[in-house]
Amino acid sequence: MSPREIFALRDHLGTALTERTISDPRHVVSLAELPRGSCLGGRGGELDGRSVLLATSGQLLAGLALIEIDGVARRMLLCPPDLKDEHLGSIIAEAGIDAIVTDEPQRFAGFGIDLVIPVGLPQPATQVAPTVRATEWLMLTSGTSGVPKIVGHTLEGLCGAIIGDRPAPGDALPVWATFYDIRRYGGLQIFLRAIVGGSMVLSDPGEALADHVARLNARGVTHISGTPSHWRKLLMSGSAEQFAPRYVRLSGEIADQAVLDGLKQAFPNASIGHAYASTEAGVGFAVNDGLEGFPATLLGEGRGAVDMKVVDGSLRIRSKRAAHAYVGRAAAALTDADGYVDTGDMVELRGDRYYFVGRRNGIINVGGLKVHPEEIEAVINGHPEVRMSRAKSRRSPITGGIVVAEVVLTADSDPARADAVRNEILAECRARLAAHKVPAMIRFVPALDVTPAGKLARADA
Repeated sequence: MSPREIFALRDHLGTALTERTISDPRHVVSLAELPRGSCLGGRGGELDGRSVLLATSGQLLAGLALIEIDGVARRMLLCPPDLKDEHLGSIIAEAGIDAIVTDEPQRFAGFGIDLVIPVGLPQPATQVAPTVRATEWLMLTSGTSGVPKIVGHTLEGLCGAIIGDRPAPGDALPVWATFYDIRRYGGLQIFLRAIVGGSMVLSDPGEALADHVARLNARGVTHISGTPSHWRKLLMSGSAEQFAPRYVRLSGEIADQAVLDGLKQAFPNASIGHAYASTEAGVGFAVNDGLEGFPATLLGEGRGAVDMKVVDGSLRIRSKRAAHAYVGRAAAALTDADGYVDTGDMVELRGDRYYFVGRRNGIINVGGLKVHPEEIEAVINGHPEVRMSRAKSRRSPITGGIVVAEVVLTADSDPARADAVRNEILAECRARLAAHKVPAMIRFVPALDVTPAGKLARADA
């Protein structure tokens, strides 16, 4: 069933669509407008069988357009806001794009695409293109180095973790929000949850955090997701005091115990959960016991919708929720011979629980020894006066490399205690980490950069 077919029925809970909305800071759109209207000026039928690039200046138009395009186009590629123009030509060629839906037509004037359809807010339409096929949904990896990979999904796979998790009849419908952009996998998951049964409040990168939280409150947001870095920024801002969601979800980065405990303190009446998901592997699992890591009992085959195993320390996942392929003329295989996606996320078994220690390709070199920066950060973040940290390597003429750490303190940390806090952090690192992992220098900073995907920006010095 396509998103438009979901809307064409009344909501499965019997709630009128007029009570459900998608909103951003400037507009509120009732879902009731979507089955009877068009955001493509009634031209959706021209996309029949096409391979469409959906590229808009904001999330709202993207969300409205993907609902109308699904079931009509052969494939649809969601263009994230941070995609570099220098990569557009390669992406268009590899995905076989022959139509573009956008509110920025001038951006695509030089690519030789004969069909460019403008997108806007829904308007009444005498004819809306019928749903005739299962559209392939294409998404891009973060592409931190080089051209991002194109990953192919089906709507059925994207909704695999959602359909069985809908509100029961009679329950109050959730109002979802996310710090993610919905043109990335994590944000799209929340958007699909909202349109299947609820409302959606979209974020805006230009909006001040305090204003964003005020809007979340005004729209009655009950369920919200983001990366641990997103949540640390919120906790640092002081705006969390104004907000009382029922459900808080973390994904996209390692959720260490410090951020989980901080959120539980900030939102004592909320359910705090962290989920594992990736663009390639889909939604793997959710953990709702308040603890970092995940129970070892989740591993194995035939235990549910997702099979998981650990090979050479890397988590591997096989699931119908996963992407089906990388797309492109020279695309690499997405899975191994047994159908498993190698996530590249490294885990370590301690007792009856696995703990994430970092990315395989995120290891830093310290004097010839390999170190996961996340392991160091988890220790530093455990200090009660630390809100977030970033560990990285720095060249040393003696050892070749040393660990240095940048640390953001909590708002109530006394500046006069800076030296004492530094010494306490170092003492804890020496007690819990191998000697080469202990930071040679700790620098206190007011903030740390976060990527457009909501993850801590990393670069060795």
